[in-house]
Amino acid sequence: MDARRAAILNTLGVERYVARAPLPRTDDADAPALDWDTLERSVAGCHKCALAATRTQTVFGVGNRAAEWLIVGEAPGAEEDRQGEPFVGRAGQLLNSMLKAIGLSRGEVYIANILKCRPPHNRDPAPAEVSCCLPYLHRQIALIKPRLILCVGRIAAQNLLATDLPLARLRGRVHRLEPFAVPVVVTYHPAYLLRSPGEKRKAWIDLQYAREVAHGAVA
Repeated sequence: MDARRAAILNTLGVERYVARAPLPRTDDADAPALDWDTLERSVAGCHKCALAATRTQTVFGVGNRAAEWLIVGEAPGAEEDRQGEPFVGRAGQLLNSMLKAIGLSRGEVYIANILKCRPPHNRDPAPAEVSCCLPYLHRQIALIKPRLILCVGRIAAQNLLATDLPLARLRGRVHRLEPFAVPVVVTYHPAYLLRSPGEKRKAWIDLQYAREVAHGAVA
């Protein structure tokens, strides 16, 4: 990173920092060995938590399974539950625009969520639900082997990184997700940006920072 870029990031409160996040413990013994097809079937038939009783369908993930970028959100919403695809509707359109701004198309990345089923009324994921579902995402990470994970939103970041730090302290840092050794950068959720358009400038800085991390410009 050059001096001018560093100065800009520092001015906006974006800092270079490496944090190592522990891999959350799970009781799932099968997910680490599954291939893509078996993993997708396992998710579709999953009844490990009560969300199976209220979902329309599971939302496995979508995109390039050899992607350099993995985008991780919180959980499916109502429209995602109906369509079976993450980040559709207005939030999905904004995510597509955010990716396009840094030279990526939706088809180039892989998009998934912490949870594969929609929580009723779009409530926050419960810890037990995350514990049941996170092994599926971990296996997707292991199969994709991304160069970068872009976590969108506080809840997704806190659950993936096993932390209770607020979004303000999670942004602007490079987190290392072990045991995958994948750098993680955190930014705002597109749905939040739709409600708070004044924060889009900060999100743009986050995206530029993520691109630099992906390209190896930030250690």
